[in-house]
Amino acid sequence: MDSSQNNSVGGNGIINPKSNDASPADSTAAAASTAGSPAEESKQNLNQVINSIDKTLGILHQLYLTVSSYNVSSQLPLLQRLNNLVLELDNTAKLGEKCNIQVPMEVLNLIDDGKNPDEFTRDVLNSCIAKNQVTKGKTDAFKGLRGHLLEELEQAFPEEVEAYREIRAASAAEAKRLAQAQSLLPNGDVKLP
Repeated sequence: MDSSQNNSVGGNGIINPKSNDASPADSTAAAASTAGSPAEESKQNLNQVINSIDKTLGILHQLYLTVSSYNVSSQLPLLQRLNNLVLELDNTAKLGEKCNIQVPMEVLNLIDDGKNPDEFTRDVLNSCIAKNQVTKGKTDAFKGLRGHLLEELEQAFPEEVEAYREIRAASAAEAKRLAQAQSLLPNGDVKLP
């Protein structure tokens, strides 16, 4: 909870009148602001969900303070906070529908088991590294085979191998020229302006 929320809560969990909390309707109005590209819009939607979750956590903290020091006079603030919680949870759900976030089931299962979801990320990265090493080994083996075959072919058919190398060099030069013309990166990705 940030200090601005902390300053606006009284000792018994009742919000002081100087509080500048916005209602969930205000959060929805902020969500209606225009966004640029789809990536910016997606990032903005995610930020709105995060802000709504933060606000929900603040309301839950206020509820905790109100309930822990409950007396008859705090019934109205308790009901108001409960209503605010319901409205904010509804707002969070509506904002969440705009976000396209896919969480692997393994991560949710780890969380349900009380484990750290970073374990999943670590396992996936380790698996990718192992697969990358296997693929690199295969690639290196094929490069070695290709080199060995070229040596053998050059001994048996030197003129054909020379013609093959000239064709390969011309093909590589043409591919490089096309890549530069299309602003492609060496790995095949398109360079964005």
